[in-house]
Amino acid sequence: MTESSTSERRPQPKRTGLVTSDKGDKTIRVSYRYSMKHPKYGKYLRRRTTLHVHDEQNKAKVGNRVEVMACRPISKTKCWRLIRVLGV
Repeated sequence: MTESSTSERRPQPKRTGLVTSDKGDKTIRVSYRYSMKHPKYGKYLRRRTTLHVHDEQNKAKVGNRVEVMACRPISKTKCWRLIRVLGV
């Protein structure tokens, strides 16, 4: 194996969502919505997932749209980190 092939990492998943809570120190809760097709009936369903996100500088506030990226586990429920705040 060459050194370049071992140092390359696959791109981590990114999500864009809305901040629903910023009460924790260096932690925010981000809710993002997506649609999925029902396996049997074919109807599109709206789904929502809440992520616990690491925010080192406490920049994001409730109502902001943010971009987050998956990372190593930081705590029991936190395995996402804040990339940038996109706006209100």
